[in-house]
Amino acid sequence: MENYKTVSESQTTMTELMIPSYSNFGGKIHGGIILSLMDKAAYACAAKHAGTYCVTASIDTVDFRASVEVGEIISLLASINYVGNSSMVVGIKVLAEKIKTREIKHTNSSYFTMVAMDEQQHSPVQVPGLILEDEVQIQRFVAAMRRKDLNQHYKEESRQLKSICQNGEILDALKKERCLIHPKTT
Repeated sequence: MENYKTVSESQTTMTELMIPSYSNFGGKIHGGIILSLMDKAAYACAAKHAGTYCVTASIDTVDFRASVEVGEIISLLASINYVGNSSMVVGIKVLAEKIKTREIKHTNSSYFTMVAMDEQQHSPVQVPGLILEDEVQIQRFVAAMRRKDLNQHYKEESRQLKSICQNGEILDALKKERCLIHPKTT
């Protein structure tokens, strides 16, 4: 099919050894290092699908399920889960492997929304459609559609909450919480 690609055509796996300079004082790998590597994997996957330069538009939750240790090898598995007109949702799963024991643990998951860009015009360009070949790919596509709808709903709720806060209607609800409101703010 012209202008459609399969999920497998752009699936990307990146692997990297976790070295001491990536760690915090507790010997665990900084979350920012993991996020940076996830962003690189998302870019590689999206650019392969789009065939052009891509930018990160948003990151939809990053779940830190387990810490990553110095000396472990992490693998970042990236896959296109959804395509819109110029945007793509890239699902990323991070696995860490202890070299000596071969034990593998799932450490992180996230969804990156990437937008394909025209390099000269610096404007979004259309991406190829997605050929869904199995039930898992269909489920991921539908789940991404639902997250998109939920995120839109959340943005609207946030706008309404901002309006309520500006009108001072929320102050009674805060009386039940563990916070104090400084007199200068009321």
